[in-house]
Amino acid sequence: QLAREGVHVGRKRVARLMRMAGLYGASRRRWPRTTRPRAGARRAPDLVRRHFSADATNVLWVADATYVPTGEGFLYLAVVLDVFSRRIIGWAMSTNLYTELMLRALDMALQQRRHDGVILHSDQGCQYTSIAFGRRCREAGVQPSMGTAGDAYDNAMCESFFGTLEAELLSREHFATHEQARQR
Repeated sequence: QLAREGVHVGRKRVARLMRMAGLYGASRRRWPRTTRPRAGARRAPDLVRRHFSADATNVLWVADATYVPTGEGFLYLAVVLDVFSRRIIGWAMSTNLYTELMLRALDMALQQRRHDGVILHSDQGCQYTSIAFGRRCREAGVQPSMGTAGDAYDNAMCESFFGTLEAELLSREHFATHEQARQR
């Protein structure tokens, strides 16, 4: 931001000034891998090809899931994000990383938005390649799209959201219970 405003300053100077002001940068911790492609699963074609832009709402949605650590163990968060508005339009939380979690997030998005013909891009996790998820997309008129397995750049918009969530909330706050995390 400083560079955009024409202020030229080195990284070490910024670090020193932040330290003097009692400010600390948020660092990201490593997360367990959530994408487990199922052997022999039929995956949808990659209709996005890392081009995460749309001219209007409800043209391209992206979906993914992440872990939220709590004192009671992991809680899983699945989201559906509209690429044009950059808003979370569907989300769900569960103690299990089953297809039902992704379906609940998708159903919330479908209830809130016009969706006929929308492209839904995700990774190749077994939840997204499942028969139930594919059936729900067909019934709703949603075109599934999938990037390659284990490549964060193929779902960069969702990964960016999760990175911000981690840096601004999850790395700074500890949730004792699942319910406490859900409320936040």
